Amino acid sequence: MARMMSDEQREQRALLRARRAAEAAEAEDRRTEERRQQWLRDGTYMSRAEIEAGEPCRGCGQPLLDGLGGWPPLLKLTPEQRAEYDRADAAFRERHAGCRAGRWSMSGHRTAHCFYCCPMPPLSDRQAEQVTQILSSARVRTEDLDAWDLTLTCDHVVRLTQHRDNGDRCGTAVNDCPACGMRRGVVTARRVGPAGDEDGHVTRDRLTAELAAERAKLGKQQDAVKATERRIATLTRKLGGQDDPSA
Repeated sequence: MARMMSDEQREQRALLRARRAAEAAEAEDRRTEERRQQWLRDGTYMSRAEIEAGEPCRGCGQPLLDGLGGWPPLLKLTPEQRAEYDRADAAFRERHAGCRAGRWSMSGHRTAHCFYCCPMPPLSDRQAEQVTQILSSARVRTEDLDAWDLTLTCDHVVRLTQHRDNGDRCGTAVNDCPACGMRRGVVTARRVGPAGDEDGHVTRDRLTAELAAERAKLGKQQDAVKATERRIATLTRKLGGQDDPSA
């Protein structure tokens, strides 16, 4: 008969799984950053002028502008187009079998490129202008932001602010650690409350929650001590009333 796990054991297992996932995310983030640094050293990044001149991707050697037009939606592909699409997909998977990354392509072109092997192209002047307009018109209200406390793989705790529209989940798997001077995986993320806390309500609520958690932890420890004391007393009685057989 399988032994039931205690709440503490389940919490420990969940925390262990979370730490393993955070360490994996940290390793993957480091892997992609090392590739970006390699692109810089090797001159893999391309200018917009080079791309528009028809030069192939320096990451994989495939064309960036193939002139074939974009793929129609998969459900609207003709049998011939579907066969061509499947061949292109199989070729891409063979070229990038161990990359563990997604794919991208230039708008209006079909050749797929790998996020791990092929640097994304720079924005065109028009695209850059559109992004600037969007960002300049965006207004983020402090009251729409939440503060989160992130525990990282290095056990340091950092504060993250994110928009409330992201919901009840932290929007990042890795985060910069000022103490370590590097990016670390996020083991646990706890939403503290609204980022704006002029009256100190959020701080008081956080401290109250932490105090309650520590009291609950102390209560469990005290219960464990009492259970151990009862067990010692029982064993002592069974040994004929001796005080302590180990003394």
